[in-house]
Amino acid sequence: MNASFARWWLVRHGPVPCPHGRIHGQLDVACDVSDVDDFRQLAQRVPSHAVLVESGLMRCRQTSGALEAAGMVLPPPLIEPDLMEQNFGRWQGRSWADLETAKEPELPDFWRDPAHTAPPGGESFAQLCQRVRAALERLSQDHAGRDIVAVIHAGSIRAALALALGLDPAQGLRFAVQPLSLTRLDVTAEGWRVECVNVTAV
Repeated sequence: MNASFARWWLVRHGPVPCPHGRIHGQLDVACDVSDVDDFRQLAQRVPSHAVLVESGLMRCRQTSGALEAAGMVLPPPLIEPDLMEQNFGRWQGRSWADLETAKEPELPDFWRDPAHTAPPGGESFAQLCQRVRAALERLSQDHAGRDIVAVIHAGSIRAALALALGLDPAQGLRFAVQPLSLTRLDVTAEGWRVECVNVTAV
């Protein structure tokens, strides 16, 4: 990779209330921004006056807005659809339990290889990794030397970690990425460096 030095602050959006455990994927659903203390702690960790990148989904815009309300100074966001969550196709809006009960025919193949198998009408995690790689490398070049705050999604952050650590997509799926967590990656002359993963409020 030839990108110049850049500092990535990857923030997962706020929690999405969903008692039935539905698969949100690229659905444009709202998140909960009511935990003022969590946002205040996160705002103290993340630099103001950085480049702000969002996926374009409402839950990311709401999270950025709550960080600004907690004291951060952020510019208008750059919307980068390639950092959007994995597209789960026809399964979006349904729960895994519902899919099991309905005996969804594609589900057994998906569970045999969830990193490389695309849900019907969607994309695989490996495909997500490819588009996230392209976005991170392009934005690192475009904003060399800057702090880049990306308010994005769990899948996109896992994909970024797989890129930084040279992992197979299946290994990237093993990372836990909690709502409002911070993951830090740097692009250096020697390649990617991981500063922290899944840091949450104390």
